[in-house]
Amino acid sequence: MGAKIISVITSRKQLSKKQRALEILVRLKRLYPDATCSLNYSSIVQLLVATILSAQCTDERVNKVTPELFRRFPDASSLGNAELTELETLVRSTGFYRNKAKNIQAACRMIDKEFGGEVPKTMEQLLKLPGVARKTANVVLAHGYGINVGVTVDTHVKRLSQRLGLTTHQDPIRIERDLMQLLPQADWENWSIRLIYHGRAVCKARSPECEVCQLADLCPYLRKK
Repeated sequence: MGAKIISVITSRKQLSKKQRALEILVRLKRLYPDATCSLNYSSIVQLLVATILSAQCTDERVNKVTPELFRRFPDASSLGNAELTELETLVRSTGFYRNKAKNIQAACRMIDKEFGGEVPKTMEQLLKLPGVARKTANVVLAHGYGINVGVTVDTHVKRLSQRLGLTTHQDPIRIERDLMQLLPQADWENWSIRLIYHGRAVCKARSPECEVCQLADLCPYLRKK
């Protein structure tokens, strides 16, 4: 570990958890000013479907699958009426394809029949859709409608929030609650997106690059190392 980093860590004034969270947010905005949702879509229904497919799958893989999927079935009505076996074939490479195809079909049928073909705009209604939990609902509301009602917690956000000492919980819902108390509501979703970028680029699961991390002096994980 570089002596410079250790010196900064040991000499820096102790900050409260909220102060550290806000400083991390400022730096993430500076590091990733153009960070945005990595999924490709042209409608909110397509955003919902792509987000369902992204569970335990990379956005890169999802973006390879969705062009043909959306060419064949561009909206809720067509997706809901598609042959399940065809949906399974189209999304197979994203993993857990049978369950994902079933949920996509069922969710789109509900959207078509109960919501007039439009993806609902509230957390309560979104959670009624098959295959939709808070993570998916937060993504859809934030990027589809510009509504921040929570913090999206994926594997990157969970890992980095724990390493940065912002939560001690394992459960995504409890992690989300902790982060919501530390961050301004307007930044809830861009926090997640930028933290995901940082997790991919620097704070990797198996080999975090602490020596080049711009958050190192704010990170309890580095001190433990």
